[in-house]
Amino acid sequence: MVAERIGLIGAGQMATALACGWLRVGLVRPEGLLASDPSAEARNRFTQATQVRSTSNNLEVVDLAQVLVLAVKPQHIRGVLEELRGKVRPTQLVISVVAGLRLEKLQEALGETSRIVRVMPNTPCLVGYGVSAYCLGSAATDADGQLVAQLFGAVGQTYEVQEAWMDAVTGLSGSGPAYGFVILEALADAGVRLGLPRDVALKLAAHTLVGSAQMVIATGEHPAVLKDRVASPGGTTIMGLYMLERGGLRAALIEAVEAAARRSAELAQLF
Repeated sequence: MVAERIGLIGAGQMATALACGWLRVGLVRPEGLLASDPSAEARNRFTQATQVRSTSNNLEVVDLAQVLVLAVKPQHIRGVLEELRGKVRPTQLVISVVAGLRLEKLQEALGETSRIVRVMPNTPCLVGYGVSAYCLGSAATDADGQLVAQLFGAVGQTYEVQEAWMDAVTGLSGSGPAYGFVILEALADAGVRLGLPRDVALKLAAHTLVGSAQMVIATGEHPAVLKDRVASPGGTTIMGLYMLERGGLRAALIEAVEAAARRSAELAQLF
């Protein structure tokens, strides 16, 4: 275990993914976790998924936690920070996974001496294949950074980055799983259109994408090099690649990441 008591303010999908991941690898016991959310529906879903108690009282979570995770939607964080003002103890580490919420605003709300780390994880944390980028606040220690790397490393990969990069991280890896799901669904639909059973097409598409990503990671080679090895002259793959270029797939993905990053920067103006 890395912490005896972790509190989650917010019991939505990301909080659930993180809690399930931490429990799965034994980083914290169920009795050492507590989540709060004003929505009874969100609390019930969280408890059903994790078998961990939840509450509507944020301050109950603050009282319990050694590590406090802020996992609410950006439009709700202002009220939460007002409620927490003066309540966070110097001994507590605060981890924010709120999109667009910058360290400067967190320090203003919680106090300049508060130990704060900003993290952008993604939902594959639920199955141990997440990727998280983090940056340290001014009062956070190296030990705090190591704890965050251990917590989020237990549910995937972690990278320390400059805060100036966090909007780009949000657009790429934070929102990226959704882009991957759309591509996967489209590949499976193509298989079904060509006569494959739905379950077969979906498995073929999913494992193809997983295998392709693993080749990049395992070999360290540029995706373009690996792509060229598949595309024989005059063969089937090059015809498919031609249609992807004609359809503007690359530009669409680049624009999607840029649009999500811009939205992350816009969300910063809410605080």
